[in-house]
Amino acid sequence: MTLVRLGDLDLTLPLAAAAFGWLAAARAWRTALWWGLLFGGGVMLVGFSKIAFMAWGSGLPALGFKSVSGHATGVTAVFPTVLYLLFHGGGPALRRAGVAAGLGLGLLVGALLVDYGFHSATEAVAGCVLGAAISLAWIRLAGPAALAPSPAMLCWFALAFLAGAWLMTFAHIGWWMIRLATLLSGNARPYPLGGADTCC
Repeated sequence: MTLVRLGDLDLTLPLAAAAFGWLAAARAWRTALWWGLLFGGGVMLVGFSKIAFMAWGSGLPALGFKSVSGHATGVTAVFPTVLYLLFHGGGPALRRAGVAAGLGLGLLVGALLVDYGFHSATEAVAGCVLGAAISLAWIRLAGPAALAPSPAMLCWFALAFLAGAWLMTFAHIGWWMIRLATLLSGNARPYPLGGADTCC
């Protein structure tokens, strides 16, 4: 259960903000913008899939699909990216190992989500594919612009992470998603996500 929590928005969003802070400290503005667009787009896609189901019951019942797994998406998007940044000064082999470890962690979290009953296999696979697409696309776009770690970059990484973690204590994203779903649909209550609602 502890590994599954690596996909919590309370962790993945601050880590994503920390990666942006790292790139901003390196003045890699184009790379930082790409990261923000790719990760932000992925989060929005996951959110839209959840809101659509809670509002109108959309999905693919035959495949057991209600919404994209946010946990699987978050882990496979953020951890390969962060490890790529941390290992950037160690050469191509170390960077590839870091990315592979991040993707492997995402697959493990996806498998655990299914095993614990939080998501169906199709929901977890969709999340892993989306997250991997985000991280690998960004890594391809970043190339050498990511730069090796320096004290300034690590400082900005830590500050951005702490700021993101602090802001997440006030966000209550799940509550706002439910409110938006009922507002859009006009229903008194949302369609229940079931296990997936317990662990995004």
